[in-house]
Amino acid sequence: MTAASPLGELLAVLGLRTDQLARRLNDMAEALGRPERVHTKTPYKWLRGEVPRSPWRSLTALLLEQELGRPISVADLGWPPDDLECAPATTGLQTAWTAVGTLRAVRAVADAGYMDRRSFLLLLGASLTSPAHEWLVAHPTSQLARAGGTAVPVHVVDDLDAITARLRHMDDQLGGGPLLRLIHEHLRYVTTLLSQGRYDDTTGRRLHATAAELLRLAGFTAFDSGQHGLAQRYWVAGLHAAHTAGDRALGANIIGFMSCQAKDLDGGREAVLLAQTARTGYPGASGRVTAILELRAAEAHANDQTATTTRRATDINRAIDTAFEALQATNPTSGDPSWSYWMTTTHAHGQAGYCYLRSGDHQRARHHLRRAVQDDPASREGALRQIFLATTYIQQRQPELEPALSYAHQALDTLADQVDSARCRNHLSRFAEQLAPYQRNNNVRTFLSQVKETKAPNSRQHA
Repeated sequence: MTAASPLGELLAVLGLRTDQLARRLNDMAEALGRPERVHTKTPYKWLRGEVPRSPWRSLTALLLEQELGRPISVADLGWPPDDLECAPATTGLQTAWTAVGTLRAVRAVADAGYMDRRSFLLLLGASLTSPAHEWLVAHPTSQLARAGGTAVPVHVVDDLDAITARLRHMDDQLGGGPLLRLIHEHLRYVTTLLSQGRYDDTTGRRLHATAAELLRLAGFTAFDSGQHGLAQRYWVAGLHAAHTAGDRALGANIIGFMSCQAKDLDGGREAVLLAQTARTGYPGASGRVTAILELRAAEAHANDQTATTTRRATDINRAIDTAFEALQATNPTSGDPSWSYWMTTTHAHGQAGYCYLRSGDHQRARHHLRRAVQDDPASREGALRQIFLATTYIQQRQPELEPALSYAHQALDTLADQVDSARCRNHLSRFAEQLAPYQRNNNVRTFLSQVKETKAPNSRQHA
């Protein structure tokens, strides 16, 4: 590697090869929800004087800035500016935990529009866990009534919640990609009622809770479609709205999803801290909510590489046992919120199976995943469980290709025909990588060819 250019000098300081730079840039582009990818050999041309196309100039400067811990601009690299505008995920959301601060945060997200041209940067480390800790200790809000504007009848809030419920069920079956625009427009309408309508304190709390759930759902659809910075943005605003509504269960659930994202992005320790914060912040009586939070904690522990093997196993088992006990104790009068409908025994088996897969206990993983797949095969979660189940057969000491391919084909069919989920496709790609050593097998070659031909849907949008 030559160090004749500013880029070459900085890469030499970091000890990064050009192919490593390309892979890191592709990871960053994916995390920002960008569709562009750079070939591993292309950055070598940049060292020879070729100017990168947009957005690689800005992304390279951002990557080097993060790695070096000091400001690096596109001009510092000797390049002209490009058209990429980046901003931290918390831009406009660092407000007080009050009704006024919440409305400011919600409007910053809702009024920006679905096609915000900015690319939002992921929160990492302490920046990721800080909003959750602030939620945990924030003082309750009061007096949410608003005197001006057109009255918001109770039945209108009922209708808004019914629409939100339908959007949740559509997301279950179709995946997040196609729905984000629709969810965002519904959020904008609710935000308009919050800022311009007339309502009493009770209705105000319900409207804030509706906004919080829409922000939670929008965050998940963004996360499911690979737009991680945007997902965090929705969730931080949703946390403010849940706090203002006085809904601790909903706030804890949002933090549980933040933990899930951190876990998927290899932030094992941050995932554990978020899961523990969610548990601490919700000492409620709902069996389903308790199960949701315990299983999020189990997933976080399963991915925490800072803990010893014995500690991980203990924490995983304790959380899973507590989750199943909570579900068994659930009854019609337990106060389960409507949005917790998805936490069933089937779903609990699916999450438990994932945890045991991550900890290397393939027999227990298969036991739980088979139960989950049997009850819910043709959905996003069903496809995900089939991929995990297939993985257990590849990762075990004596790999079994036939059952692995059988389950993987079922998942591929679901993703190709019905479900739009970048998250599921990423897991399928990782499974395909584990099949690479067995390419002499005709069935393996056929499957890998089919995976390669499966393209991401055109509906995916930028963050």
